[in-house]
Amino acid sequence: ELWVSLEEHQDALELIMSKYRKQMLQLLEGRKREEAEPVLKVHQANSGEIESQIDRICEMGAVMRKAVQVDDEQFFKVQEKLAQLELENKELRELLSISRESFEVGREDLPD
Repeated sequence: ELWVSLEEHQDALELIMSKYRKQMLQLLEGRKREEAEPVLKVHQANSGEIESQIDRICEMGAVMRKAVQVDDEQFFKVQEKLAQLELENKELRELLSISRESFEVGREDLPD
């Protein structure tokens, strides 16, 4: 009789302990969610800030690319204008040389 009573008592104690463990597990899971929420909110805020910074960096990169493109176009225009001016200068020097030669030939043909 005592033995049966002891077994019933152990079974009841095991049942109580299993329910206790189950409740503690649920309580810990609930706390983990509660504890994780502030961390999750901070993480989301940081993620939003990082995304914002990435967007700004991309915009700045696009602006820089456009500035480089405009600068390159301006450089090529200056190079082209310089080449035109050099060619024009060369042609003018040739004309001046021809004019001087013609003037000198004309002076030689004049009687003294």
